[in-house]
Amino acid sequence: AAHEFVFARLRYDSGDWDYNPKVAANMLDSVVQYTSIPVYAEEIVITADSPELLSFPFLFMTGHKLVRFSAKERDGLVKFVDKGGLLFSDDCNHDVDGLYAKSFEDEMRRTFPGAGTLAKIPARHPLYRSFFTFDGPPQTSHELNGWGDDMVHDYLRGVERNGRLGVIYSNKDYGCEWDYDWRNKRFRTKDNTKFAVNVVVYTMT
Repeated sequence: AAHEFVFARLRYDSGDWDYNPKVAANMLDSVVQYTSIPVYAEEIVITADSPELLSFPFLFMTGHKLVRFSAKERDGLVKFVDKGGLLFSDDCNHDVDGLYAKSFEDEMRRTFPGAGTLAKIPARHPLYRSFFTFDGPPQTSHELNGWGDDMVHDYLRGVERNGRLGVIYSNKDYGCEWDYDWRNKRFRTKDNTKFAVNVVVYTMT
C-alpha cells in the first residue's frame, strides 16, 4: 500500500548485494516499536532498471565489492530519486579507499553529475531530527579510528534533488551494525537501530 514502509534491497550484478541479510527485519522491528508507520513485513529485492522500482519509497544498498550500473539502471535510479525515493547506500568496508567506496562514488558522479554529488550532510540536517535527535550520524562499533583514511567518519554524504535527500551514502558500516536477529535487541543496553528509524521517518514524510 502507498502508505506502508517497504524495505527494498537493491540487487546489482557486479557485487555482493545480499550481504547483511538481517538488516531488513531489524529495521522493520524498530519502525514498529517506535512509530505508527505501517510496514510491509518482508524484504523486497529489486533491480534499479525494474519498472516496479517507483512503487517503493526506500532502497537499501550494501556490499564490499565492485559497483557497476548499466545506463538503464542509472536512468532508473534517477527516476526513483526524482519521484521522491531514497537510496541508502552503506559501505561494509567502512573505508574511503575500498573498492565499493571508489566504484559507488564513481557511479554516483555518472548518475547524478554536478557539484553537489555526494556532498557532506551537515549535522543540523533534518535527517538527524526527524524522530530521535542526533548530533550527526551515530558511530558504529564496526567503525575503526584510522581505518583507511586516518579519521572517524563523523559525517554522511548525499545527493540532494529538489531540496530533498535522494541518496544517503555511509562509510560507517551500519549494515553490519544492524545485522543481528531483532529478537536479541532486548538484551542490548542501548538500541543501536534508532538512527534507522530516523532514516525511515525522513523517507516517509
